[in-house]
Amino acid sequence: MVKSKNILATGLLLFSSVSALAWGQKGHDTTAFIAENHLTPITRAVVDELLNGKSMVYYSNWLDNASHTPEYAYSKTWHYKNIDKDVRFEDAPLLESGDIVRALQQQVDVLSDADATKEQKQLSLMMVIHLLGDIHQPMHIGHASDLGGNRWTVNYFGRDTNLHSVWDSSLPESAHKWSYTEWQREVDRATPQEVETILNGGNPESWAKETFDICTDVYDSTPEGTKISYDYIAKWTPVVEQQFLKGGLRLADLLNSVFDPYYEPKNSVVKK
Repeated sequence: MVKSKNILATGLLLFSSVSALAWGQKGHDTTAFIAENHLTPITRAVVDELLNGKSMVYYSNWLDNASHTPEYAYSKTWHYKNIDKDVRFEDAPLLESGDIVRALQQQVDVLSDADATKEQKQLSLMMVIHLLGDIHQPMHIGHASDLGGNRWTVNYFGRDTNLHSVWDSSLPESAHKWSYTEWQREVDRATPQEVETILNGGNPESWAKETFDICTDVYDSTPEGTKISYDYIAKWTPVVEQQFLKGGLRLADLLNSVFDPYYEPKNSVVKK
């Protein structure tokens, strides 16, 4: 009996751990690299100083590992906001340990705080870089009942897997076999008018709500047991491209708003 309980506990921990991951490394690297290409010179200088000369891409996946260490275990639930089927976004219960919407706002507040230390701002920057990717991954606003799609079984080109894993890495990698620099070069082509639409008045809550609407469509289009093949890739590739781009542009806008006194924020997070 004790052994069975231990096995069950281990299984639950594994599910909990997996549910905190979002986009594969490629997705986070792409989001960070798109953002780097839209930083103002002033912002780039501040970011370089805070990251000790390393790039934003270098730290884009840092939080996925850090959240599973004792020092940063408090951030495990910051990667997502789970909302069950038939629950409105506005009515979703709040986790006492936090969620991605509140975590992003908190970390931006630290970055904006003139009294925060370099170490505090460095940590918040590393978190914000990652969380801007997470908030645009549809399954990170998925159902609590299936752990953001981790228990939603599907078949991907003959291989049994789950919906979260498909959206994490399988779908982006099947969409394009590109490096993160190629992803940036190919999708970061929005017109000024399109950029304005993506950025105008946004904040973590509105971004999460937008992702929630996409996630609802993903669930509706992917019943449990779905055999995913080429038609699915063709349908959802434009959404992956769009979410990578939105995450990168919004990350740059946030950082420019915080660090460059001459930059006019497009978001509603940072007030000047």
